[in-house]
Amino acid sequence: MANLKQDLVQHYRWLRQYGLNDSHSGNASVRDGDIIWVTPTGCCADTMEADDLVSCTIDGQIGEGASLDARMHITVYQLSPSSRSVLHSHGPHSVGATMNGKDFKPIDFEGQYYFQNVPVLNIEYQDYLSESPNNVPKALAKNKIIIVRGHGVYATAESINLAYKWTCSLELSAKTRHISMIENQNE
Repeated sequence: MANLKQDLVQHYRWLRQYGLNDSHSGNASVRDGDIIWVTPTGCCADTMEADDLVSCTIDGQIGEGASLDARMHITVYQLSPSSRSVLHSHGPHSVGATMNGKDFKPIDFEGQYYFQNVPVLNIEYQDYLSESPNNVPKALAKNKIIIVRGHGVYATAESINLAYKWTCSLELSAKTRHISMIENQNE
């Protein structure tokens, strides 16, 4: 269990280190049997330690201080029993490419290899806390990665490293599309 918690901390730090989150944004979780370890609300990725993670349970008990998205993380695991990790990030290219509310369709080889289509959920800011705990898990039950328009990326997988891979692959695909659009304008 200690390695699982440390892996969560490391991957959460990488999201910050590589520009997919700011110092205090996003959240993450891993499932270990009936226990779900969730990042604390308002935590700093640069200083977070494994002991800072908050214990929640698959039956819906949320530990004190857990991320505001903890209910959503629990519901993902309830709807997708093979999932062992959920990452929520704010990759600027991924979010920027979908501000129009339309699903993201990669144009690059790797993006198309992993994602034929990345669904974009249109949840208004004022409705996020009431709608995301149901809408995000339902979308993740059918897709390994989704985007909430104007907010961020959610990925789920059998391991934290795989959820991280998909998060990074999506961001690179969105960045590639952005560069392509700029280059095509300059021709």
